Amino acid sequence: MQDEQHGRRDAPIPPPGAGVSFVMPVLNERAYLRRAVETVLAQDIDAPTELILALGPSNDGTTELAHELARDDARIVLVDNPAADIPVGLNLAIRAGRYPTVVRVDAHSELDPSYARQALQTLDRVRAANVGGVMHADGRTPFQRAVARAYNSPIGLGGGAYHGGTQEGEAESAYLGVMRRDVLEEVGLFDESIRRGEDWELNLRIRRAGYRVWFDPSLSVTYWPRESWTRLVRQFAATGRWRGELVRRFGRGNSLRFFAPPALVLTIVLALVIGVLQATGVLTGWWSVAASLVYLPVIAYAVLILAVALGSGGGRGWRDKLWSAAVLPTMHLSWGWGFLGGVIGGARDTVDTSRLGSRNTPLP
Repeated sequence: MQDEQHGRRDAPIPPPGAGVSFVMPVLNERAYLRRAVETVLAQDIDAPTELILALGPSNDGTTELAHELARDDARIVLVDNPAADIPVGLNLAIRAGRYPTVVRVDAHSELDPSYARQALQTLDRVRAANVGGVMHADGRTPFQRAVARAYNSPIGLGGGAYHGGTQEGEAESAYLGVMRRDVLEEVGLFDESIRRGEDWELNLRIRRAGYRVWFDPSLSVTYWPRESWTRLVRQFAATGRWRGELVRRFGRGNSLRFFAPPALVLTIVLALVIGVLQATGVLTGWWSVAASLVYLPVIAYAVLILAVALGSGGGRGWRDKLWSAAVLPTMHLSWGWGFLGGVIGGARDTVDTSRLGSRNTPLP
């Protein structure tokens, strides 16, 4: 049905009780998988459900745990994802599903029991093709808590709606997403040539096809971020590189907020170059004074990071505050450097290696 007032197409509404397929790509997630699966199976909805796990080639016992969970509950379906790429795994899981509504979940996520029911109600109410809510990051160690605070802060990830928005309405993308299968099939599922940012690109095609992507702040998903500094760097460098690739492909379809981290990287590099020229006497006089203005945004950024880290949101103790001061620039600079590489040379075969070879410590 065409929405004449807004020039938008209404997504189809399946009959009551038609069923829901949850899809989850999994790679080296033994420490998180059981709890993630439990929260999916505990969803309070009056309809049949299934959970399809797309299993990458894990080396930490994740595959064995997945088979154990599947033996205990017939709703769990396992499919192999030897390529390990997230969009490939998602498409395998979606195609293996039987039901008209698809809920993307993550092995690092935990759902409230009412999550799917509320999302289905929102889909029906606004006739959207995809609805998502707030990513509420959390952590157990000082480092992981610092990363979680950065995720939850507009300073950390640029203020996207799903990082703390409070206003319901149409959105650029959706975190994870509760989607209508008919629309997914119409637009062609996930693009398997995109290894990071695949959800943004899918939602771009959904919106260009005339459907609504909707943000509902009443929906919240707990997310457990990376547990170490090196994994965080690898994650954000790969994500930034793929965002650079998406800029190459889609240009102005990208939000301006994606350009802030690379602008920061370029400003810092320029400040370092000017500092060397001044220290060696190459740059002197009024030229040196004028060039010194480049230090102002760098100083302002450093002050902002310290204020956020030491302020009320800086954590429980001094270790949390120190990690916050380290995590924020790590995320920004890794992402920004990766972005520049992606814009200049494309993402090519870049993968997020922060999950490869994982030996996660069991959770308490």
